[in-house]
Amino acid sequence: MLIPFAKAHGAKNDFLLTWADEAPGVDLSAVAVAICERNTGIGADGWLVCERPADGMRIRLFNPDGGEVEMSGNGTRCAAAWAMANGYEPEAIKIRTGGGEKQLRRLQRQGTQFVFEMNMGRPVIEAEREALVVGSEIVNCTILNVGNPQCAVFVENFDFDWAAMGAAIERDPRFPNRTNVSFVKHVDGLTLDVRFFERGVGVTNSSGTGSTGAAVAAIARGIVGRSVTVETPAGPLEFHWPSADEDVVMVGPAELIGTGTFYFLDGHDA
Repeated sequence: MLIPFAKAHGAKNDFLLTWADEAPGVDLSAVAVAICERNTGIGADGWLVCERPADGMRIRLFNPDGGEVEMSGNGTRCAAAWAMANGYEPEAIKIRTGGGEKQLRRLQRQGTQFVFEMNMGRPVIEAEREALVVGSEIVNCTILNVGNPQCAVFVENFDFDWAAMGAAIERDPRFPNRTNVSFVKHVDGLTLDVRFFERGVGVTNSSGTGSTGAAVAAIARGIVGRSVTVETPAGPLEFHWPSADEDVVMVGPAELIGTGTFYFLDGHDA
């Protein structure tokens, strides 16, 4: 079966996007595993199946392991960019995700490059300070939900095998549905440096929801102000959280980088 796709990235967190009506009657989880594979597929951190926009848009996100998850902040910006590059005229768009409806406003556009302000919703902090036992170590973390589950681990530096620790935390019994993990280094009152291990994906260059979780956890602990820059290996994302009773706002990029067709061989095509 032929699966049309576009490819985009939000701060080097890359996604494939397909209109829902162009992938009818297929096992979406099986397609996600195949299309996201970086050697035998197209390669991406996730596959977004999108309904064509009218007064808004609905998207579903599948990880490379085939699991459907709530949302991605970077991926949602990519979906907004794709909609606007395909004739959606308004500067703002509502996108319905598994983590709730998100509102995005285009701040800049230069060809296929966009910058959006995105409403990330109101975070839910489950445990502001938690001592989590990982192997023989006790880690200092904040557990929260920002549309998907997050565990923000506060560290002094990244001079350890944080990827292995992220893999262990992702499947810790504390998280029956698994969790995304961010490792957060405090730089100063305005800046955090963060690394990411995403549920069902592994290490990524950036994560919109992971950055949101890191920012919220640091703000809740009082180590940064209400506006904070999250530095990622792919560049900065900007956040503002006016108060605990209000939504978090993120500003970040999205870029469309190409289109194509994936040859999906299911059991009937082989």
